[in-house]
Amino acid sequence: MINRTVLVGRLTRDPELKYTNSGRAVASFNIAVNRQFTNSQGEREADFINCVIWNKTAENFCNFTRKGSLVGIDGRIQTRSYENQQGTRVYVTEVVAENFSLLESKNSSQNEQFEQNRPQNNGQNYQNKQNGQSSPSRNPNDPFNSMPDIKDDDLPF
Repeated sequence: MINRTVLVGRLTRDPELKYTNSGRAVASFNIAVNRQFTNSQGEREADFINCVIWNKTAENFCNFTRKGSLVGIDGRIQTRSYENQQGTRVYVTEVVAENFSLLESKNSSQNEQFEQNRPQNNGQNYQNKQNGQSSPSRNPNDPFNSMPDIKDDDLPF
């Protein structure tokens, strides 16, 4: 039998770390995973998947992630049920994460905010061309200065 799940998505909220009576760490979180296709309105939808992670891995996960973090999760699907306070049987399906990967740097969201607030010239010096358009000036200390300009049409993808 095979029960393997691999997810890549963003956390919808900060992971919630708790400890069992025996002292085991357990964290629960929700991950938004974009679907590969669009709906009839041409919009891309997402699935919101409940996940749980245990022990030291849970502590590490909570220390290094927060709402909006892009993560990769490797684990298995688990189903369970319990009886709530109203006496109704509740069925739960969740991913039990066994491993995780951080798929962007910790500061990348801060860098995105910086890029959005950055001046239009992106810190580069511009020179006017004869046709009135501007282009970045070449930095003589740049080791790639001698490389030719590559056009989009030259790329194989």
